[in-house]
Amino acid sequence: MKLIKFFLKIFLSVFILSTFSFAKEMPKSKISNLAISDGIKLIDIAGRQRMLSQRIAKDYLYRGRGIATDKADAQLKESIAQFKKNQRELAQMINNSEIKNLLSFVNMSLDELEGITKKPFNMNNAQLVLDLSESMLEGSQYIVDSIKNSLNIKESKIVAKSGRQRMLAQRIAKYYIAYQVGIKDTNTVEQMKRAVNDFSSTHKMLMENKDNTATINRKLSKVDKLWKVVYKFYLNITKGGLPFIVFTSTDDITKMMDDVTKLYVELYK
Repeated sequence: MKLIKFFLKIFLSVFILSTFSFAKEMPKSKISNLAISDGIKLIDIAGRQRMLSQRIAKDYLYRGRGIATDKADAQLKESIAQFKKNQRELAQMINNSEIKNLLSFVNMSLDELEGITKKPFNMNNAQLVLDLSESMLEGSQYIVDSIKNSLNIKESKIVAKSGRQRMLAQRIAKYYIAYQVGIKDTNTVEQMKRAVNDFSSTHKMLMENKDNTATINRKLSKVDKLWKVVYKFYLNITKGGLPFIVFTSTDDITKMMDDVTKLYVELYK
């Protein structure tokens, strides 16, 4: 049985890499007959899946490391349930056959990931959870891009970028704790620094968006105030020592950017 499980893991890893390497080279699908209001809503839902893919992995690693255990465990279960709910909603609203197949693949990855989260923590499972979260992220990003291409309007890009900030905050926490549990390769550090840089550049762009309402600007200013303090902690990933601060601050940023994204959805629908 252990041998069978081992080969299943190898097959899944190869399948993930081959599928999404091919997907990167493909032009993004377009979803036909998509109203702007529906498209904006779909971008928000699919964009939320990006964030949840990272939060599930982050919570598994925090729980395994024994930090913020109760909160991480509760958030992990909630995130898996929310991911499944959102997948069902996306499947109901999207008719494109290619995207439906991709949704099915992401569901396979989630099933595998969920199974691992119910097992005792070890480094092999930790690495597999990271890999699966990456495949779920890439699949969800492909769906967001397909919807953006279908709408081809500036407003959809703003919603997508704002929603991506939620994911980047959780991604930062994921790679920070991954390094602390022992996944100390170059990729872990590089992905962390890239997420920080991406968040900073997108945040600047959002703050300069001329369509912002007073409420949006006020909320972005709150994010800005917190970000200017905490991003330095994130970049000290190799030094470590602040996992709880990273957990709580990235959750706060995710919540604030979720509020901002909802305001953009209302503004542009």
